[in-house]
Amino acid sequence: MGQRIHFVVDPQGWCCMGLIIFVWLYNTIFIPKVILFPHYEEGNISVVAVLCYYFCSLFCIASLFRASVADPGKLPENPKIPITEREHWELCYKCNMMRPKRSHHCSRCGHCVRRMDHHCPWINNCVGEDNHWLFLQLCFYAQILSSYTLILDFCHYYYFLPLKKENWDVFVFRHELALLRISAFMGLIILGGISRLFYTQLMGIFTDTTSIEKMSNCCEDISRPRKPWQQTFSEVFGTHWKILWFIPFRQRQPLRVPYHFANHV
Repeated sequence: MGQRIHFVVDPQGWCCMGLIIFVWLYNTIFIPKVILFPHYEEGNISVVAVLCYYFCSLFCIASLFRASVADPGKLPENPKIPITEREHWELCYKCNMMRPKRSHHCSRCGHCVRRMDHHCPWINNCVGEDNHWLFLQLCFYAQILSSYTLILDFCHYYYFLPLKKENWDVFVFRHELALLRISAFMGLIILGGISRLFYTQLMGIFTDTTSIEKMSNCCEDISRPRKPWQQTFSEVFGTHWKILWFIPFRQRQPLRVPYHFANHV
């Protein structure tokens, strides 16, 4: 995709990301097998419902993998500082390297990241300037997939016509109720946690403030020019085309940010 691969060696992050992949695999395998395909074969739902579920699932896992391996904006060891921008750089007292303002040193990764928002163990990576847009897509599609799964679980018992249960897999037939209860439980947990996180991220973009900057300036009145929300979102996603904000299968082209808008930490 034209981005540098960034791999963080962190066992805790591997466990968190593995849990997310397990939830995704569980719902991608059992929901179609228990609900979508049987109801489609009996004419209760259309093929569009099946395809939409798989599209949401594909976009969700694609944004997860890309956000986890994409370079969040790691600064090189000897960065070349343009003469016109030297006043907008500062020294990091943890790694003794020059970095642009609004950068932050991640103690878990051991380096500075441009416009770092936070370190997320669920993707085993920092969320920074170059992969923030992928993290937002992950939150968005995880909410849609969880909501879709919960709706299917509900409709299977309270709306759709009862299945004839012919030619069913023996394991699925015997453990159908348990499988769907587990799916609903995981869907509620994921939806509740991701919705709160997604709302926080959106508010941060609207105000052009990262999570670290909010914590650093929680008691200060930050006075700086405010950009329109379309501009802040375009800078995060790297394009003014709003339709491209929802597509993880592309290369982000960073937009130049005027430094007089910068919020210094």
